[in-house]
Amino acid sequence: MSEYFWLIPLIPGVGAIINGLFGKRLPKSAINMVAVGSVALSFLIALGCLFGPFMSEGGETVLEKTLFTWIPGMSVAQADGTTANFTALWQYRLDSLSMIMVLVVSGIGLLIHIYSVGYMAHDGGYWRFFTYLNMFTFFMLNLVLGANFLLMFIGWEGVGLCSYLLIGFWFERDAAAKAGKKAFIVNRIGDAGFLLAIFLIFFHFGSVDFYEVMQAVATQFEAPEAGWGVLTLIGLLLFVGATGKSAQIPLYVWLPDAMEGPTPVSALIHAATMVTAGVYMVARTSVLFTHAPNAMLVVAVVGCATAIFAASIGLFQNDIKKVLAYSTVSQLGYMFLGLGVGAYAAAIFHLMTHAFFKACLFLGSGSVIHTMEHAEHASGGHRDYNAMQDMRNMGGLLKHMPKTGYTFIIATTALAGIPLTAGFFSKDEILWSATQGGHITVLWMVGVLAAGMTAFYMTRQVILTFFGDFRGGEEMESHLHESPSTMTTPLVILAVGSILAGYVGLPFGYSMIGSFLEPALLAGTAAAEEAPHASVAVEIGFMAVSVSLAFFSIFLAYKMYWNKPEGDKVVSAGWPGVHRLLYNKYFVDEVYDATVVGGTLSGAHALHAFDVEVVDGVVNGVAKATLLTADMSNLADAGLVDGAVNAVWKILASCSKSFSRLQSGLLQNYALMMLIGVGALIGFFYFYLWT
Repeated sequence: MSEYFWLIPLIPGVGAIINGLFGKRLPKSAINMVAVGSVALSFLIALGCLFGPFMSEGGETVLEKTLFTWIPGMSVAQADGTTANFTALWQYRLDSLSMIMVLVVSGIGLLIHIYSVGYMAHDGGYWRFFTYLNMFTFFMLNLVLGANFLLMFIGWEGVGLCSYLLIGFWFERDAAAKAGKKAFIVNRIGDAGFLLAIFLIFFHFGSVDFYEVMQAVATQFEAPEAGWGVLTLIGLLLFVGATGKSAQIPLYVWLPDAMEGPTPVSALIHAATMVTAGVYMVARTSVLFTHAPNAMLVVAVVGCATAIFAASIGLFQNDIKKVLAYSTVSQLGYMFLGLGVGAYAAAIFHLMTHAFFKACLFLGSGSVIHTMEHAEHASGGHRDYNAMQDMRNMGGLLKHMPKTGYTFIIATTALAGIPLTAGFFSKDEILWSATQGGHITVLWMVGVLAAGMTAFYMTRQVILTFFGDFRGGEEMESHLHESPSTMTTPLVILAVGSILAGYVGLPFGYSMIGSFLEPALLAGTAAAEEAPHASVAVEIGFMAVSVSLAFFSIFLAYKMYWNKPEGDKVVSAGWPGVHRLLYNKYFVDEVYDATVVGGTLSGAHALHAFDVEVVDGVVNGVAKATLLTADMSNLADAGLVDGAVNAVWKILASCSKSFSRLQSGLLQNYALMMLIGVGALIGFFYFYLWT
């Protein structure tokens, strides 16, 4: 089956085309078969590749397939004065790194597709939703399977387009339409950096193929680059692109607003597709970053800062999806922290485990919202969707929705990093890596503090949502019920994965996943010398600190919120400034609106005024002067030129008229004229000869 791996991205693309063209006239069962079946088939092919050559040969396996030559060869000047033959192939490459990503995208994506069948069952845009969902999967699979930067960029832009379409899916809501535009515009900023990096890569290395570029880096730079040279510049530009897609400071602001889209979209963006693209891109170019230590330091610091910044915002949010959104931003920060300290395999490992428990949490929140909205309408209520997502209106849902509740709790323990869960193994591997190889210990300290905050706000969310008394009213409570099996079955599978996925990260397992990923991360280059590791006792000590802080945070949240949904008042009363700052998300959106957005609009208005008053004034003045000149020319033409011409023809006409009188037609008159003429001639000659 491995020889058909190139069909993995194409099949969902075909599904998107079929539903896009004919979905409006197809029954839902046919739409489901096309949309879900296409992703399922891609996942089965991916499994066939995993259990085929990858299990027998290990991470050394590399499968390649060139579909066609996209851009034919042409000579392009290089930085060293030579020319390179630029050729872009539409080529897929499946190695150990892309193998893991394909399994995450297609596997988690399949569960989200199945869940969506129940969640979107009564939506009028059913066929359109699944068209976009298939298209999203198609572009993400192209991104991770592309063998070169250009094909990755096609997928990169494609997922950006699909995020715009899906976040703004309910475009009749003003907030959803604005959120879609915000995501699209903010990501364009990051994309500009990525595109500049691609130009620089080809200009300096003469290729855009991942393996060829990484081998050129290793050949041309035997030692890591000192200072801030071309590799550092390329690395920073790549990271600018990553901060946009993976929602890092300062380009994270689009991701929380993306919650305006349908909940399955939130799960797909946060767990399986878009936000993982930046992490994958940095891991794919790991050789380049390893040779640019200053760029790696920037990645680590920004990731660490984002982790604690977003975690602190999540402490007192009340929207069930917004809490998870800031959690995603924070967890992505952990991944970039891992990438920045050189723990590439650990970062990908955390990406994989995070996909399970974050998808479970988002789909679980969707199950809660689905039931809340149904109960609200069934009880005759008319509150808007924001009220149905507010945890202050929930409580006690565990007894009404046991499958949703227990799977949500399991995923929460994984996100909080409780021992024996997937999140514990992957998160602590990153934190441990932050203490190794001479890295700054403060990165570990900040990471641990962010982990404690995560445990706190997730415990708060579970208590406010599933425990205590229901706060939506007795009439509404009587209509609460568990979601259909199409929605709860994926939750159960994801909850199991939230536990078991971490066991490939046990000490012996981590070396397995590390060795599995190593060939792809090295891209054919030689491995760097491994930094010395501390003893197992020291590692356990660091781990104990992290776990202890997580349990303390859980206990603190329990004391503050158990049977006390108004627990936030303790903080708002004791530290009103801190609570206001965190609740309002550090006023970052307001600052951006006042500076970046406001400044851009003010500049646009100023340029418009300049265009109207100055540019248009000059152009209109020139036009008026031209018209005046034309009028004067017209007057001169009519009064002088035409007058002179008319005078000449009038004189000629008068003369002609006078001479015409002589032409009477009488013979005797002509004879007389001849006689006079002859007499005049005789007189002239006589006078001339006489004198």
